[in-house]
Amino acid sequence: MDVKRTLKGWAAALAIGVVLTTLNALPALGQSPPAEPPGHWGPVSINLEDVDYPHPVSHVEFTLYGEEVRMAFMDVQAAGEPNGQIVALLHGGNYFAKAWEGTIEALRDAGFRVVAIDQIGYGRSSKPIIPYSLDMHAANTLRVLDHLNIERAAMVGHSFGGMKASRFALAYPDRTSHVALVNAIGLADTRAGRGWNEPRPAEGRSYEAALNTIRGHVLEWDDAYLEYVRIHYGWGLSGEWPRLAMVRALNGDVMRTSTVVYDWPQIEAPALVVGGEEDGPRFPELARNAAETFPNGQVVLFPDVGHNPHWEAPELLHEALIEFLRSEGESP
Repeated sequence: MDVKRTLKGWAAALAIGVVLTTLNALPALGQSPPAEPPGHWGPVSINLEDVDYPHPVSHVEFTLYGEEVRMAFMDVQAAGEPNGQIVALLHGGNYFAKAWEGTIEALRDAGFRVVAIDQIGYGRSSKPIIPYSLDMHAANTLRVLDHLNIERAAMVGHSFGGMKASRFALAYPDRTSHVALVNAIGLADTRAGRGWNEPRPAEGRSYEAALNTIRGHVLEWDDAYLEYVRIHYGWGLSGEWPRLAMVRALNGDVMRTSTVVYDWPQIEAPALVVGGEEDGPRFPELARNAAETFPNGQVVLFPDVGHNPHWEAPELLHEALIEFLRSEGESP
């Protein structure tokens, strides 16, 4: 198997359609974020009750470390003729299921049923102060699938969600049809020489910090991203910010102290490592190495795209994802 190959037809599509696709994906010229937060911005609930989601949100309730929690998700049926496949979308560490809005629509229009999940500690799910781990997140994802009587699904994870998708595919191979890592973090084991420190929550959440979080994930600014800056900034104005800050610190510790690179050789499901090339100087190299580590892996990289290709270059990402998800993979 040539793991360095792109998806079928990719080169031709790129050569013919790159100009139109790039024009569609890039933001309007001259847009830039405001220097100060707009005056009407105020507190935002850490459980996002005051933030619109693109589809109805349901919950599954269970107990974690003795605490009653509920996990939020959107179960979006295929538009038109269903193709019988189900995709679970796992968000990144600074996001929540709403951030997949365009991807949800693209997948459902292609016939997929989509389950977009707010992991425990994020979005509209509970924010318990507990020992977080990749294994716990994977088990919680399984709870949602069991709740919906879903036997098998493709795991598509962005950023920190890519680590969770990897661990799910390792732990529950019979429940995983495909695994796709979208600009995943954790593409190398960087634990050597990094001693553990107790997670420390941030004391505040300034506008500058909120803006830099989102601006750092895209190459070109689009005012559509301001909604996510508003949410991050508004959390810091909420009276419940200390709880959310602690949850963020605990999950940040999981990112720093965990690795999934030894999971990949044991994952037999078809795997796609995909994303924008401009996500740090080593991302292309690490992405190719990761794809080679999967027994049934492949890589697709987009030039001039950053950490959030589902925002910056949605047409490119969705084309690659849909073609991959329709494939059966290859025998190792």
